Amino acid sequence: MDYLKMREEQLKSAIREDYFNKYKYTQIGNIDFVIAKNIVEKGQATLFEHEISDLKSILWAEAKQGTKSDIYESFVQLILTIGKERTFEKYLPPKYIGAFDALNFAFIEYNNIQHVFFQNDFNWNVPPSNHDTKEFKQLYEMCKKLLSENAILFNLLHNVKELKEFITLNFKVINDISEKISVTKNNFTFVFQKWCKKVEPTINIDWKKVNKAGILSADFFLADLLSSDNQSIKDNLYVVLRKTKYELAKRIDELGFESVSSVGFMDKQKAYNEFWSIYSRPPKEEYWSYIIGRRDLLVPQDIRERKGSFFTPQIWVEKSQQLIAEVLGETWQDTYYIWDCCAGTGNLLNGLTNYDNVWASTLDKADVDVMVDRINNGWKLAEDHVFQFDFLNDDFSKCPNKLQDILNDEEKRKRLVIYINPPYAEVSSVGTKGKAGVNKSNIHDKYKLVFGTAGRELYIQFLWRSYYELKNCMIAEFSKLKVLQGSAFETFRKSFTPKLLKMFVVPAWTFDNVKGEFPIGFKIWNTQFSDAFNEATSTVYNDIGEQLPDKIFCNVNKSNVINKWISRYKIDKDTKQEYKLGFLCGTNGNDFQQNGIVYILNHKEQMANPRGIWIHEDNMLPCSIYYAVRHCVEKNWLNDRDQFLVPEEDPFKDNLFVSDCFMYTLFNNNISSEEGVNHWIPYTREQVGCKRSFDSNFMSNYMFGKIVRSETKHDLFNVANFLDWKITFSPASQDVYYAGLELWKYYHMQDNINPNASYYDIRKYFQGETNGRMNNDSNDENYKVLISDLRDKLSILSKQIEPKIYEYKFLK
Repeated sequence: MDYLKMREEQLKSAIREDYFNKYKYTQIGNIDFVIAKNIVEKGQATLFEHEISDLKSILWAEAKQGTKSDIYESFVQLILTIGKERTFEKYLPPKYIGAFDALNFAFIEYNNIQHVFFQNDFNWNVPPSNHDTKEFKQLYEMCKKLLSENAILFNLLHNVKELKEFITLNFKVINDISEKISVTKNNFTFVFQKWCKKVEPTINIDWKKVNKAGILSADFFLADLLSSDNQSIKDNLYVVLRKTKYELAKRIDELGFESVSSVGFMDKQKAYNEFWSIYSRPPKEEYWSYIIGRRDLLVPQDIRERKGSFFTPQIWVEKSQQLIAEVLGETWQDTYYIWDCCAGTGNLLNGLTNYDNVWASTLDKADVDVMVDRINNGWKLAEDHVFQFDFLNDDFSKCPNKLQDILNDEEKRKRLVIYINPPYAEVSSVGTKGKAGVNKSNIHDKYKLVFGTAGRELYIQFLWRSYYELKNCMIAEFSKLKVLQGSAFETFRKSFTPKLLKMFVVPAWTFDNVKGEFPIGFKIWNTQFSDAFNEATSTVYNDIGEQLPDKIFCNVNKSNVINKWISRYKIDKDTKQEYKLGFLCGTNGNDFQQNGIVYILNHKEQMANPRGIWIHEDNMLPCSIYYAVRHCVEKNWLNDRDQFLVPEEDPFKDNLFVSDCFMYTLFNNNISSEEGVNHWIPYTREQVGCKRSFDSNFMSNYMFGKIVRSETKHDLFNVANFLDWKITFSPASQDVYYAGLELWKYYHMQDNINPNASYYDIRKYFQGETNGRMNNDSNDENYKVLISDLRDKLSILSKQIEPKIYEYKFLK
């Protein structure tokens, strides 16, 4: 019970003394609580000690005082700390990570969360202690089920004996000077990184040449790791170690390279011997399958993306096979042939039952060897059904004869399922090493006029060849939804017209090597029927496989997007500065992922590449509607690619909707008096208690009918309605207005204020800025109450606007 009264540092000291007094307590980066033991006795030098830690961690943990913490949140904070500092690349990972407070202590094996650190699409540069960031929430959702199923929890009141027994059983105390570091599924990626620095440069080989042949440094590392007495113990690896040299698969000669069957060392194995004097090999046999199966974690990111080595999560493998059974019947595996033509190490084919009808091919010969190794260890796929094949470059004559019989027979092709999770690399990311030219292939050259801009994406090439050259087959594939919705894919959709039978979508971040928060869909197409995609209802799963409400995905014509609508209200009649109230930026993107560029600023010169329209009194209302429509619906992974549309019904007939959008926009812009005259003050100086005149009274005059408005085609209300507009503000809009008034009045009670301050300026005054960016918080408690109240009212207003956005069909 004394723990309950302790501050965090006191608690850490007490836990250390009560449970870990036989171990070394130390500090690693910003990890709260590190328990370790020395690899060697104090005073003894380690080999190349400047490269590895002289500590062998046995526990990394997050500590929290009191009992109010969420143990899962503590784990996520620890994971963010480790990921941000890349601690696992600098120190040997421990067997367990943990989290504790004054009442509970939880552990989880490191290998259970190891894959989280290898996401390509995650921003690790956020403060781990800030639990409100989208990254923290994303990681929490990703890890919640994993932690709940795998964490071992001890109550510090009732499980003291059990906790001590757990520590004794799992954490060795004896420190043996001669002990080598064991390679396990927890640390093999760490050991590989160290091997790359120490051993790889000493191998006498042209890495660029062998990489083109599909041989990677990972293959040499596995040859070393899975060896005894400098002799590889698994002969079916692509590279094997034979005492003082490596032997490469003889088939490399067939690829047209020099005749190289063995590779030696440039330093007579000096660095090699030094390195492996620290690490024990081979690992325990129980780890072999895991390490070989997760070879993808050792492959450089740019190569992984080109080869499509995406480890499809088993949960989606199972869901996809269930959906295929729904569409093709429960006995589909007995009546259909299955070809995964970008199989990687074959995990998409796990769970199938009739492997006599299954073929697996992949670009990487080393992955073929992994699959063969799996077959030798009990996987039931036939070895002659596994082969190396470049689907985007090779002719089908290179396929096994039995598969060719199916490909060449029109009737049999009707029973062929191309079952794939193709690579998602795209050439547009030319600034990223290895991606320039990634889409170049024979298929691209052959069909580039059909592809249009869609040909930038590798998966499109897989879809097209399957559809066009394997006519009548079924395609069951994981991919992004650009093929259904992307505006740049409109040309491709005119030619790619198989019938979409059924689909489900899942979050992209559940795949190891996929970037961004967007949906990945599993779609089943029947190429026997031509049915251009227009609209489909999809099943939706969250990241732990729970079914969410269905969602409709639509094909949107470019002429029907919202930016065509707002362009109707451009006003070119007068460009004098006094008529320019602000500049609406970002009218060149039509979907949710482009909402971040939609701003209202003083003038377009504030943006590097401005695309937008000037705001005048005559187009204030449509600009307000546009802005509110783009921002009132929260962006999430599921709607990320949804297109904003020209409304099907006239929104201007609904005065409450118009005034709600206007009020929302009034308190959500980035207008600043530092950038020019602020026309956006919604109050009179008497209302806010200002003793000086404002430079502009436009907005308060506009709101209460004092602006004489021109009678042009842009006039959206007649004079009578406009003068009566005040009474059409909804209660939610009035609440926002009066909450804002309290904020303005409080600001004008301060010293040294700017009488012309905008909403942005007021926030900046109280919150301050660091390195040119406004801070997120303020030390003024009264301000925090007022701004919180205003934001709450704005949130209510936003929720009131949202259903009408769908009602008027700005969104489907």
